[in-house]
Amino acid sequence: MKALLEKVLNHETLTRQEMHDILIGITLEKYPTEQIAALLAALQMRGIAVDELLGFRDGILETGVPALLDAPRYVDIVGTGGDQKNTFNISTCACLVVAGAGYKVAKHGNYAATSVSGASNVIEQHGVKFTNDLDQLNRQINESGFTYLHAPLFARAMKFVAPIRKNISFPTIFNLLGPLVNPSQPKCNLLGVASLEQMRLYNSVFQKLGLDYCIENSIDGYDEISLTGNFKIATNGYERILSPTNIGLPVAKAEELKGGATKEDAAKIFDNVLDNTATEAQKNVVIANAAYAIQVVDEGNKSIEECVSIARESIESGRAKAAFKKYVELSA
Repeated sequence: MKALLEKVLNHETLTRQEMHDILIGITLEKYPTEQIAALLAALQMRGIAVDELLGFRDGILETGVPALLDAPRYVDIVGTGGDQKNTFNISTCACLVVAGAGYKVAKHGNYAATSVSGASNVIEQHGVKFTNDLDQLNRQINESGFTYLHAPLFARAMKFVAPIRKNISFPTIFNLLGPLVNPSQPKCNLLGVASLEQMRLYNSVFQKLGLDYCIENSIDGYDEISLTGNFKIATNGYERILSPTNIGLPVAKAEELKGGATKEDAAKIFDNVLDNTATEAQKNVVIANAAYAIQVVDEGNKSIEECVSIARESIESGRAKAAFKKYVELSA
């Protein structure tokens, strides 16, 4: 570890294999906590390279619980978090809209870290019991179109660094790993990032992994399409800066997207979206994000305008709500 620390301090990049081996060593408790903390700090100060991120990803997946699903093509919809916007559960709502539209979704998530309610919070509010049983996960995705992978049940390595991360209290490479360590390893990804710097990093990572993807960032700092202004999209085939009106949706106000003060408030907005009783801004922001996920999982065969229409129909027909109801029945 001392030699590797010296390399980082000399602004050298560690290889994917070296980072993999470090992660495995952490799980075997080979290193003093001071050395791990020093490495995390040095990487953060220098900037994290693509292969370094991939090496830690490889190690987490290798030491975790796999969940390779019996479904031919499915998408994960996730944000990096950390945008400090405290929005309602937009990406989780979008997952159910995509499922209601007839596509399959395997979402990987956790409890809230920087907002009132994370994906695990809002799903648990509905009586869901999280599981890593593969048979049950397969029933969920094949019968409802949706399954949820609660991160702590799968990523065993994270418990070894949890105390260190808590004590150093600044973002580290581990904050970037959530969107990359879905144990079902989906081939399709819709990822929201909070900065253009993160967009460039994940763009390179997804290209190297050979995935189908769409990365989105709202220019005013949201880690999703917020419709509060212009947003940038990066996919396998193009990069574009767009406005809400470019995809046929009106501009929203920031205050219209707030998640409320409690987990119960957030769950109520989630329910309102699926019940088609949410405000137009709440409904539209979910439609926008679901539309880009549909375009990815449908292999780019539909225009974004068509995908917006499909997402809207999923909500207004009640199919999004029916997908969630069926998932909850399969998860009690």
